[in-house]
Amino acid sequence: MNTPPFLQKGDTIALVAPAKAIEEKHILVAKTFWEKQGYNVKLGQHVLGRHHYFSGTEEERYADMQAALNDDEVKAIVCARGGYGCVQILDQLNWAGMLDEPKWILGFSDVTFFHQHLNYLGVESVHSTMPLNYAENTTEALQSMVDVLAGKPTVYSWNNSEAVEGDEEGVLLGGNLSIVYSLLGTDAQPNYNNAILYLEEVGEHLYAIDRMFFALQKAGVLRKLKGLVIGGMTSIGDTTPGFGQTLEEMVKKHFRFRKLPIAFDFMAGHINDNRALRLGANYRLNVKNGECSLSLAE
Repeated sequence: MNTPPFLQKGDTIALVAPAKAIEEKHILVAKTFWEKQGYNVKLGQHVLGRHHYFSGTEEERYADMQAALNDDEVKAIVCARGGYGCVQILDQLNWAGMLDEPKWILGFSDVTFFHQHLNYLGVESVHSTMPLNYAENTTEALQSMVDVLAGKPTVYSWNNSEAVEGDEEGVLLGGNLSIVYSLLGTDAQPNYNNAILYLEEVGEHLYAIDRMFFALQKAGVLRKLKGLVIGGMTSIGDTTPGFGQTLEEMVKKHFRFRKLPIAFDFMAGHINDNRALRLGANYRLNVKNGECSLSLAE
């Protein structure tokens, strides 16, 4: 994978809104935050725009994102929020410059469209919280984002009684489950061979998650993996009568004929403690006696 240069104090960060519209207060919080970290901030021309649901027309959102990609001063692009819209401009964007002079793209949820495409191209990106959530995020979540951009090694440890033991290394890929699922078989699907897959979701039903895992299984993704990390599964619904399995039981069912480490409840996703991850980087996943750790591999 191609790793963008880590940031130095005085570098420039662009704030853009490639999907849903966002209120000015969130952009002001983000601008102040990054300036306090010692960075210059450029705002996309339409970052505060509104066109129905979106921050702008497809042409306006494309123009802001392409301008940030083309700007030699910009070393990282922070996406303002998710919702829906990134896929509408994904194929319009010229990503060629990212192969020669890559820069970090940060975000999660709908920004998974960008992450998957970049990881397919062989460029790292950062799964992290976004300006919409900065005011509610934990200090640890915000600091992890700053540390990742500065190139500091990250080691995350947590306990999970449902975890499956194992110790493996692999390229960390993934993001929002629905979007990973939607890109199966497309030209934006990264290579999952020997990968550690990270997934999070919000607002889905258990049966829908099971269906998406069956799709991952039938597409051959699950059998290629070295490990699985499940992050926040927020506001997951059930049916009446109920599905009959917990989320953990359902996920582990898909690996009943395979032995690999599986860790649940990782602190990333649609939660306030949304820790940053370098998608496309090599990580080590270690699970033993319910103790889980995820760390950048040496």
